[in-house]
Amino acid sequence: MLHPVSSATHPPALQCRGHTLLLAGRMHVVGILNVSPESFFDGAKSSGAESALERAKSLVAEGASLIDVGGQSTRPGYVELSPEEETARVVPVIEALTKEVAVPISIDTYKAPVAEAALKAGAHVLNDIFGLQRDPSLAELAARHGAAVIAMHQEKEFSAFDGDPVARVRNFFRKTLRVANAAGIPTDRLVLDPGIGFGKTQAQNLDLIARLGELRDLRCALLLAASRKSVIGNILNLPPQERLEGTLATTAAAVWQGVDFVRVHDVAANLRIARMAEALRARTPLS
Repeated sequence: MLHPVSSATHPPALQCRGHTLLLAGRMHVVGILNVSPESFFDGAKSSGAESALERAKSLVAEGASLIDVGGQSTRPGYVELSPEEETARVVPVIEALTKEVAVPISIDTYKAPVAEAALKAGAHVLNDIFGLQRDPSLAELAARHGAAVIAMHQEKEFSAFDGDPVARVRNFFRKTLRVANAAGIPTDRLVLDPGIGFGKTQAQNLDLIARLGELRDLRCALLLAASRKSVIGNILNLPPQERLEGTLATTAAAVWQGVDFVRVHDVAANLRIARMAEALRARTPLS
């Protein structure tokens, strides 16, 4: 059974290169902006800077606190782009967004050349699907630019692990925290993401969603990115375009556990359910 958690271990805010996102018990919604034609959900795709800018403005109008720009799909079986091609996709978009959108912009990449170009173009957050552990130079780049970092869990052979997935993810993030600390990134510029759907079994994904709040002891902001993913499709037997309701259920569960961010395709619907769940959580005695 999910229990509401105390806000005592919430970091008070996330610092994003000149932007401050207050975290006092209010979930923030991160809007997904894909400029990759290979992405698994058509509803999040944009082609070109002008189209991406209009999509981003729509996400902000719906209530997004942050826009996450991705030019390289990381869906299962993805083909890796060259840094040059990925940079050409994302930099014009980031340059346009930083001039016309008031919320912070995140670059979703694991390649140092792309990250550097995006940060020079004005990105405020670096979203690394390898948790700063595949290429530690990403931590140095983020520190130099004063950017925040979303560090996702991903490790080889995790799906074959038959122990407690939350404990193992916690140990992974402890290494991430050491890398970040060595680079000079404070915890108020770090967000931890358990990496739902990345090399995990269905049971592991469900355990991590249901128990994400247990990672609060790491004293960093937490993010859930389960929007329209196969963990939902496997339960509902539905394609990505019909997984909104399942996504909303994961967002409600995240609110109940004190998670700070959800990364989603459908901002307005997720923000509404987050605010309703927060109102209910506020009326429930803490366990």
